[in-house]
Amino acid sequence: MAGALETLGGQAYGAEQYQKLGTYTYCSILSLLTICLPVSLFWIFMDEFLIFMGQDPQISHVASIYSIWLIPALFADAILQSLVRYFQSQSQILPLFLSSCATIGFHVPLCWVLVHKTNLGYVGAALAITLALWFNVIVLGFYMRWSASCESTRTVIVGDVFASIKEFLSFALPSAVMCCLEWWSFELLVLLSGLLPDSELETSVLSICLSTTSLHYFVPYGVGAAASTRVSNELGAGNPHSARVAVNVVMILGIFEAMTVSITLFSCRYAFGYLYSNEQEVIDYVGEMIPLISLSVIIDSLLAVISGVARGTGWQHIGAYVNLGAYYLVGIPVAALLCFSLHLRGKGLWIGILTGSSLQLVLLALVTGFTNWQKQASKAQERIFEEKFSNGLLA
Repeated sequence: MAGALETLGGQAYGAEQYQKLGTYTYCSILSLLTICLPVSLFWIFMDEFLIFMGQDPQISHVASIYSIWLIPALFADAILQSLVRYFQSQSQILPLFLSSCATIGFHVPLCWVLVHKTNLGYVGAALAITLALWFNVIVLGFYMRWSASCESTRTVIVGDVFASIKEFLSFALPSAVMCCLEWWSFELLVLLSGLLPDSELETSVLSICLSTTSLHYFVPYGVGAAASTRVSNELGAGNPHSARVAVNVVMILGIFEAMTVSITLFSCRYAFGYLYSNEQEVIDYVGEMIPLISLSVIIDSLLAVISGVARGTGWQHIGAYVNLGAYYLVGIPVAALLCFSLHLRGKGLWIGILTGSSLQLVLLALVTGFTNWQKQASKAQERIFEEKFSNGLLA
């Protein structure tokens, strides 16, 4: 949902409506904290849901306990994601970098102590995540409150925060649907792998594949975040040509990064499995999956970049429809067919989801390629300047 702030906040800052950026940020925090309540309730009963989905009862019970201990982290992350977009919209990357470094320095030793030096075990890991997220929130919150660079954007009008909720949700809900439909499709792969005969091997290998692609995804996601910032700022400022140039630049960067990582990964395919396991069966299976993972790296890199363009422009609703069709009308059915009917097991699952990702990329690329950027710039300025501010300040 915080993706809405990339559209509204970035365009407001580009239009030099600095106070409105603060309004959208507080609106985002309020909205996300409210959404955390039903999500927390779902996490409390996570074990019943997993058992209903056919998962092992013992594993489901452990997952439920872990989720319950992560509930405070959920509320921290709601604030953190809003603050990250707040600084990102202003291209203030240094505070984000320094706070992240400080958080890692705080989290790693704390996690080691809670997991290995106490009897908390996996509960200690969840507690460490919670404390680290709140630490990051506090650091960024102090910087926002006391830094002179945030002076023009942190003071807002109370009434405008509540008045902007409807507009914020019009972008936030499609943004949440857009992201969740994609994330859930990959989680569904793991659930489906648990239904295979040799479920332990299949689940382990797919988890390794997902861990690899997820770890890599943060690199192109950073490029996509830069794309979102530049595109939204330029559209808000009424510079359609600059927005188009920014799109071209980030796509070139995305292609270069994708090819570099994909070729490197493919070259190490026979040794890559040793990073995760000492069991030869797992290592060999991972080696067989590497060609598919290499293709996924290319697709995911380009998707991360073009999704950033979509968020900066305000196409979350288009992205939601694209993801629904690509993954749930094509990707997941193809995965199930290849896995269970053609007996391709984990390979079939991954080929299916790769098919969905490829279709998603093609559709979003077509939308981007045929975009009238002058029209998008006009819509952005109309959106930012249409509302009138009320009186009453919140420092």
